[in-house]
Amino acid sequence: MHTLSDDLTRAEGASAPSGRVKVWDPLVRIFHWSLVTFFTISWLTAEELDRVHEWTGWVVLGLVGFRLVWGLIGPRTARFSTFVRGPRATLAYLKDMAAGRAKRYLGHNPAGGAMIVILLAALVATVLTGWLSTTDALWGREWVEELHEGVANLTLALIGLHIAGVILSSLLHRENLVKAMITGYKRKA
Repeated sequence: MHTLSDDLTRAEGASAPSGRVKVWDPLVRIFHWSLVTFFTISWLTAEELDRVHEWTGWVVLGLVGFRLVWGLIGPRTARFSTFVRGPRATLAYLKDMAAGRAKRYLGHNPAGGAMIVILLAALVATVLTGWLSTTDALWGREWVEELHEGVANLTLALIGLHIAGVILSSLLHRENLVKAMITGYKRKA
């Protein structure tokens, strides 16, 4: 049977450290850590440094746009078709995870795939509601500013859930997923 692990092992050949396989390409990793950086800056500058807040919001939207394109044309583990599953598979994975018997995935697991889609949508909603608050038609409208703040807070809560999922998965499968997102490598089995 042909597996993603086999493909990745063949693709990396001798360049992968012993017992490891490259999972996340440099562009996925740069995207991830850039998104962390620019969302954090945007969050911290809200209501304090309007220009920086707006600029970093646009950078976040550009990063999300890049990820959407890369999710269609990038390497196999970057493609949404590799890790985005339906609600049934995602709920089954979450149930198995709660029971401590979730299957290990070389790339993103079904819950991680769902979280990526949800986070990308929340980030787009955050930027768009922020932009709406600067338009001539809606500038100064309290409900638009409250909507933007609410969506940003929801995004922050989702980020917290994402981090909790990474920690839980790292503990369950005894592997450092943060390190893997820095180096690009995970253990083969």
